Amino acid sequence: MAATLEFDVLIIGTGAAGLTLALSLPDHLRIALVSKGNLGGGSTEWAQGGVAAVLETGDSVDDHIQDTAIAGAGLCHPDAVRFTVENSNDAIRWLVDQGVPFTPDAATELGLHLTKEGGHRRRRIVHAADATGYAITATLTQQVQRCAHVTLLEHHTAVDLITTEKLGLKENNRCVGAYLYDQTADHVVTCQAGHVALATGGASKVYLYTSNPDGSTGDGIAMAWRAGCRLANMEFNQFHPTCLYHPHAKSFLISEALRGEGGKLRLPDGSRFMHHFDERAELAPRDVVARAIDHEMKRLGADSLFLDISHLPADFIADHFPTIQQRCLDYGIDITRDPIPVVPAAHYTCGGIITDLHGRTDIEGLYAIGECAHTGLHGANRLASNSLLECLVFARAAATDIQSKPTPNTIHVIPNWDESRVTDSDEDVVIAHNWDELRRFMWDYVGIVRTSKRLIRAQHRVQLLKAEIQEFYSNYRISNDLLELRNLVAIAEAIIESAMRRKESRGLHYTLDYPDSLTEASDTILTPLTPIRGR
Repeated sequence: MAATLEFDVLIIGTGAAGLTLALSLPDHLRIALVSKGNLGGGSTEWAQGGVAAVLETGDSVDDHIQDTAIAGAGLCHPDAVRFTVENSNDAIRWLVDQGVPFTPDAATELGLHLTKEGGHRRRRIVHAADATGYAITATLTQQVQRCAHVTLLEHHTAVDLITTEKLGLKENNRCVGAYLYDQTADHVVTCQAGHVALATGGASKVYLYTSNPDGSTGDGIAMAWRAGCRLANMEFNQFHPTCLYHPHAKSFLISEALRGEGGKLRLPDGSRFMHHFDERAELAPRDVVARAIDHEMKRLGADSLFLDISHLPADFIADHFPTIQQRCLDYGIDITRDPIPVVPAAHYTCGGIITDLHGRTDIEGLYAIGECAHTGLHGANRLASNSLLECLVFARAAATDIQSKPTPNTIHVIPNWDESRVTDSDEDVVIAHNWDELRRFMWDYVGIVRTSKRLIRAQHRVQLLKAEIQEFYSNYRISNDLLELRNLVAIAEAIIESAMRRKESRGLHYTLDYPDSLTEASDTILTPLTPIRGR
């Protein structure tokens, strides 16, 4: 019988949220950091824009709060927004102390350059050129690797959470660990922990076109749902307006900051169009811009539209957007002279696991931080660069809460993973086919613009796929692809159900059957005890 791994804190996910939590906890705690790939892998590394914070003279907490609330279309939770923004300055100072190499500017209070993005009325985006996520990830990863009390479990995929309820214990339900699939050994290990934190990122891989890396499959959200946690606002999927359109450019994002610095969106004939949709033109919130691009592409039958920054000085472009410039050059596009072909792509999951201001979920001992969580900050649409800020603020808040509680010393008898009744599959093509089918019908029927008829079609398909995937999961040895597919179908089901329940258009959820917003805004709450249709 394999030994059970034991830790004080188990952190699943190694983006900004997971790394920040690990570095914010005291070194007397035994900590495990679980990553599906290499340490630090995930969406954070891909983030180009930056971190929003109140740092500029003349800016204020109230202004940042107001911009966030406007973008959130009436659904932001005021306490969560204020808590996040009021802690933004400290979060940036903490990153600076960790050694993150932000772009400097001697004229500002902290000596950091501030840029502007859509939905922000002021310059408040701290950045490291156009590769902020990479800079944060690389720096925090180096810091974590120096921590002797942190065990790194790379290439491990979380399978399911372990709770006292699942163990049949007659006590208040508590999370006591998780089963982890060791990809290298092709074996499931049992991990017990006093506290478990989900920092697994979002679920944009549920869509065919996405700006996210392959691992964004909603693992934490799906596991928390299966364990008994409520989910909120899963219908609000942010589609980034501008992903590079090129047959060989997989998931490459063209940062919001290009429009913040004066980039213009153009039709194939070179004419601008955003002023027809919103008085803020290119600086309108992402949902407005994404719908406008989607509308024009469908109206014209165009494969892509264009983002043009060639009117700016070449030196300015090279200094501010070196990563984007080089990547485009790799595909034969010189952005100092040519417009960039762009299309919308699924980008950010605004809903997720319901938490409080300490990152606590419905289950004792289980925390959720970062994109997998629903704190109430983003409402119906995330304001640009608030996401990395949320990761930092709530990871630090969760660390404070964990430290305030005694580490449980109860040792539970947890059964090891039982693989005795399953066999190796020789039908892996089924997984690939189901993966492709799921992402295609989600893109076609539950995308930027929705209708009730499309949602019903998607619901029928997701139920068939769910049954097929569950049968496969029950009878064959697990693999990383199968685990991700199982999680994605749960995410798809939650998104469809949430979208069907919202009888209005608000923020990122736009339906032709209910084009107006209701007078009163409310969250869409999914509760595990309340069956989803067709279950």
